[in-house]
Amino acid sequence: MIPVILSGGSGTRLWPLSRAKKPKQFLPLLNDKSMLQNTVLRLQGLAGLQQPMVICNEDHRFMVAEQFRELAQGTPTILLEPQGRNTAPAIAVAALQALKVDTDPVLLVLAADHAIKNIPAFHQAIDLALPAAEAGKLVTFGIVPTSAHTGYGYIKQGQSLQDSVSKNVYAVEAFQEKPDAATAQQFINAGNYFWNSGMFMFKASTFLTELSQFSPDILAAAKQALALAKADLDFIRLDYDAFTASPSDSIDYAVMEKSANAVMVSLDAGWSDVGSWDSLWQIMAKDNSGNASRGDVLLEQCSNSYINAEERLVTVIGLDDVIVVETKDAVLVANKAHIQGVKNIVSKLQSYGRSEVEFHREVFRPWGKYDSVTDGARFQVKHITVKPGAKLSVQKHHHRAEHWVVVKGTALVRNGDKEFLVSEDESTYIPLGTIHSLENPGKIPLELIEVQSGSYLGEDDIIRYEDKYGRN
Repeated sequence: MIPVILSGGSGTRLWPLSRAKKPKQFLPLLNDKSMLQNTVLRLQGLAGLQQPMVICNEDHRFMVAEQFRELAQGTPTILLEPQGRNTAPAIAVAALQALKVDTDPVLLVLAADHAIKNIPAFHQAIDLALPAAEAGKLVTFGIVPTSAHTGYGYIKQGQSLQDSVSKNVYAVEAFQEKPDAATAQQFINAGNYFWNSGMFMFKASTFLTELSQFSPDILAAAKQALALAKADLDFIRLDYDAFTASPSDSIDYAVMEKSANAVMVSLDAGWSDVGSWDSLWQIMAKDNSGNASRGDVLLEQCSNSYINAEERLVTVIGLDDVIVVETKDAVLVANKAHIQGVKNIVSKLQSYGRSEVEFHREVFRPWGKYDSVTDGARFQVKHITVKPGAKLSVQKHHHRAEHWVVVKGTALVRNGDKEFLVSEDESTYIPLGTIHSLENPGKIPLELIEVQSGSYLGEDDIIRYEDKYGRN
């Protein structure tokens, strides 16, 4: 069985913590591990698992690789989508790739950003689903509902399959769109409706056969995108033209709703898609007043609230049912009843061209990260951290000069036609237009303060000559 982890989401409803260049699947929302890492870790103990396959946006490829490296559990296959085309094309490419490395394996399709509390119950549901998947069924996992939720699609459970290999597996009678409140309550009262989790299990060949019947254009695009794919370091870069030519469609619309082989296994394991700040509050541990908090938080006469402090002390007095999220460059304060309005805030920020939609003040790169500490009309100060053995590209700038001061570790610097070491408490100046590079030859992280000065300080003022990470 090959876990297929879908990691293409943007997670805008968890702004300002989740942003386009580092969405929620890469954030430690529940514990000290990211949502992606927790997705991988909860697979431990399942028999017969091969290394996972991850499908992600190419902008996130180094974060995926780094988070797997931190887990020290082997190297996954990482497929890079040049553009998001929803779940059906992504799973099609994964199934085709799986057939290249194994003889018709079972695929366990998971989202990278879900939370599951009861791991044994999760494993039990997988064990129940496996015989049906091996017998040629398309298995989906229906979540036992805890409320008349209007933010989820629903699955109507049909008759039990009543055969020796499919114990506790039921036919899917219908998939239902996200309902209004009254319809959702009717579903709950009926007792045979389950939340659609977006998790699946099936043989690679089964899915591709069904896809060829119901959505042959998606299958054709996936085959072409993989056939023309190129290896890029540890990644498989899908062909841009072929993949973007695919219709954008979910697995539900493209296959599951049309197939006679769709079946369901129920899952009651404390599942959440963590789709909003309110849903995150619901699954977190709380104090006696119903408050959930992370970071340096001090509360007085508050109840049923979620407070997240990233960088500084956050104090809240006399408020109930609120969400407060503080980051280095943005603060969100909202009533829980109106938390869906976050998407409207994100839309406004996009229309204003604000960088806070895409980037945190702390930006991650394949070589490490930088934190934009402060800036002005003609200057910017960054705190740069370079991982051991990593190197920034050989580059130059047309509009800015840079001054580097090493505060930890040792830097190997190319400055024009000279190459030399810069140690702690030493510095070097890079004049405008000078070809330069920065490398960490040591065993510990290299930290330096960079002061930029010039008429234009944008990240696009970079002319690259060499780059070990294949960036243009």
